[in-house]
Amino acid sequence: MKLNELPKNPAGRRGGKRVGRGIGSGLGKTSGRGQKGQKARSGGYHKIGFEGGQMPLQRRLPKRGFKNRFRKTYAVINVKDMEIFANGAEIYLADLQSKGLVGRLYDGIKLLGEGELTKSLTIHVDRASQSAIEKVRAAGGEVVVSQEAQPASDE
Repeated sequence: MKLNELPKNPAGRRGGKRVGRGIGSGLGKTSGRGQKGQKARSGGYHKIGFEGGQMPLQRRLPKRGFKNRFRKTYAVINVKDMEIFANGAEIYLADLQSKGLVGRLYDGIKLLGEGELTKSLTIHVDRASQSAIEKVRAAGGEVVVSQEAQPASDE
């Protein structure tokens, strides 16, 4: 017998608290909320980060730097990862995902120039570094940059 084959235990699940049902229940009158105060009131609790009126931590700490809301984040692959494809192959996003080279797709794919390439491939990406383009061309292949004509600098 396996754990997922065990029968349900009808006595194993306890029912919810029945509050406000008389003093004999132990949860009558104030329903377990005690006497008065903010926590005793209906809707009376506080927001996340509330510190009882004291200036909250997220407002006390200094804010530094700049966070660009429009920044593009690319899924990165390297030239050395392209060795798993057959010589002369044309590589698209679906091919990269099926081989497990690209997991979560952010704002596109960027090809970087780490490693060496020995096969002639046509690679379709959204961005590519100059060194990656040179390495693919040296191996007899081609990089097709779809969104932007200018190759990005190495980052």
